[in-house]
Amino acid sequence: MKKLLLLLLCPLAAFAADAVKPIRKINPGEVIVPTEAMRRIWGELVSIDLASRTGVFRKEGTDELMSFKVLPYAELLHHAAFGDLQDFRTGERAIFRLHEDAQGTWTWLTYIQDEMNMMNGHKEFFYVDAIDASAGKITCTQANADKSFVREKGIVIETEAATHYWKEGQPVRFADIKVGDKLRTQTHGVGKGKVRMCWEVFLDEASLAKFQNAQRAVHAKRMIEEGAPGYVDLATGQQVELTLFQEAGEVSHLLREGSKVRLMGAGADRKAVGDALMGKVKSAKFQGNLCKVSVELEQDVAGLQSKQIARLWVR
Repeated sequence: MKKLLLLLLCPLAAFAADAVKPIRKINPGEVIVPTEAMRRIWGELVSIDLASRTGVFRKEGTDELMSFKVLPYAELLHHAAFGDLQDFRTGERAIFRLHEDAQGTWTWLTYIQDEMNMMNGHKEFFYVDAIDASAGKITCTQANADKSFVREKGIVIETEAATHYWKEGQPVRFADIKVGDKLRTQTHGVGKGKVRMCWEVFLDEASLAKFQNAQRAVHAKRMIEEGAPGYVDLATGQQVELTLFQEAGEVSHLLREGSKVRLMGAGADRKAVGDALMGKVKSAKFQGNLCKVSVELEQDVAGLQSKQIARLWVR
């Protein structure tokens, strides 16, 4: 009887322990994403300030405007690939992941995920149920590839004169869409309500992949030219330790023991400033999606401090 009682109580004890598990706090200078305390909100982008890395979006279906501050390590997922703030267009529909700042306001942002990334990542499509050609509207069901999971039915996708349609990576027309087709889209709002107005309609996966590959190429070029971003974990003497952000994969995967690198500090806008420091990699190891790098400099550390943002180049 005692053994049975203990077995019954153990799950309750585990549940209680999870219930009181402390919520992680975002600490400037560290890559922390407290997914146990977050809000993922569909919204329409209203504005972005690239210098301060702040912005405003309208919460979809309401008139509520929400401000956000993009954390240095935020995932900016555009065209189903990594991007930067400059890639997002005013009016774009996306999911904004927010966390509480030091004052308890939901304003710190750890990702913007555009509609293309969400649907591609979840392997979901808009299945065409009905077409109103005169109004340029398509009624759809959003579901996964085999329809074993249906997210929503009766979704209305709207189009306009500026909408582009793609099949096999080539331009097609609205008339090429048929009932039963499975689509993916890039959409924008119209300043009110919940409207899916299409910029792009992809009639097949190859067309979305074309946009995705183009975005990957743009991002890789940026990382190589502007430097891989990360936090300085330690800077003393001729030793620097860094945590490179997830978006820096194009550079991180090139790092080997002995790789020659160049380092510079960066400001709040993540742009490199100050003098360049030359060195070589002592070690580079991945911890999940982040890369921990140890660098031995050719001179003493100058212009770099712990918890500062930095940029790293392979030379």
